[in-house]
Amino acid sequence: ALTPFTVTRRIGHPYQNRTPPKRKKPRTSFSRVQICELEKRFHRQKYLASAERAALAKSLKMTDAQVKTWFQNRRTKWRRQTAEEREAERQQASRLMLQLQHDAFQKSLNESIQPDPLCLHNSSLFALQNLQPWEEESAKIPPVTSLV
Repeated sequence: ALTPFTVTRRIGHPYQNRTPPKRKKPRTSFSRVQICELEKRFHRQKYLASAERAALAKSLKMTDAQVKTWFQNRRTKWRRQTAEEREAERQQASRLMLQLQHDAFQKSLNESIQPDPLCLHNSSLFALQNLQPWEEESAKIPPVTSLV
C-alpha cells in the first residue's frame, strides 16, 4: 500500500541547529598619547610603507594591523571631511552669487533707464522702412529723413 507523502518539519528557528556565530572582537581603545602620535604622523603622511608602519607600531606598542587599520579609518574620515568642506564652500559660493545677482537686479530697477542713443530715433525701423525689395521702383515709399 502507498503511504501518504509526509513532510518532516523542524520546530524552532531554522538556524537554531547551526553552530553559533563567532563573537566580534571588542573595539580597541587607544591611549591619548597613541592617538596624538598617530594624528601627528597622519598630518604629515597619509600613507605609510610597511617598514614605516612597523616602526610606528613598535614605538607606540601597537600591532602592525592596528596601525594599518587606524590609518585606513583615518583616511576615510579625512575624505569625508574634505568632501563636506568642499560642499559647504560650494553652497556658500552659490549663496554669494545669488545675493550679488539679486543686488545687481535691485540696483538696475532703482536706476533711471538712460535711452540708448542709437535707438533714440529707432534706427532699425528707419532702415527697414526703406528696404522693400518686393515693391516696384515706382511705388517705393519716399525715404524718411528724420523721425523727430
